[in-house]
Amino acid sequence: MSTQTGLQTVGQVMRPPTTIEPGAHLAAAAYVIEHRHDPALVVVTDDTHVPVAMITDAEITRAVAHRRNLENTRVSEVARTKLVPVRADATAEEAARLMVSQGLHHLPVVDDHGLVGMVDLRDLYEVSFPAP
Repeated sequence: MSTQTGLQTVGQVMRPPTTIEPGAHLAAAAYVIEHRHDPALVVVTDDTHVPVAMITDAEITRAVAHRRNLENTRVSEVARTKLVPVRADATAEEAARLMVSQGLHHLPVVDDHGLVGMVDLRDLYEVSFPAP
């Protein structure tokens, strides 16, 4: 990994989070993923907007493979509840190391006030290897 990633913070690399509520059905999650071109959604409580889980295109694909009804299955039934957040002031290199050590592709970004963004491997790759 380039030393350039250590110079940037996650807050400089992150993008706005795409969120969904736990009670939404998987068809809605698939729609949001497709139309927002975002492979991961942060599941947030509807009242406090606190991140409680994450759902990715992989969980939806698994649900389809297991013939789950996307209209009847709720996000909360298949979302990954083991959230590993990263702080906005962490370096991009620290975020990359965290992803590798935890086997994750996406991290919610938080600050003292809660959810502020999302960072994934693609974002960190673009920092490490900028286009010519």
